[in-house]
Amino acid sequence: GELDFDNDRFRVNHQCRTASLPEPLERAYGKIGTTWSGLDVVKDYELSPPSPTKRLPSTLILRGEHDFTTEACTAGWKTLFNHKFVREKTLEGCSHHGLLEIGSMYGEVLDSFFAEYD
Repeated sequence: GELDFDNDRFRVNHQCRTASLPEPLERAYGKIGTTWSGLDVVKDYELSPPSPTKRLPSTLILRGEHDFTTEACTAGWKTLFNHKFVREKTLEGCSHHGLLEIGSMYGEVLDSFFAEYD
């Protein structure tokens, strides 16, 4: 099919910085409107603190440098956890799907996190 320039440009810049859409994402995005309801249902979503009696696990907030989930989006997330074991990492050169863009870097970040908090 013919590419929609604006949607393709957004995908390449902010969703997945690969020449073509990886097959797992193509399958997943093919469910939009069926299994998923689209971004409108999450655009105003705000995290809320957990119950003070429940301790959340150690947490890694991970986003890409060019991600549509911006630093402004994640700015308040650390304060929602009821412990200090929250680490934040931005994957340089990546967008939202860093695992599919630079898998080795993504794996190294996870290995480091699990080694620190395991």
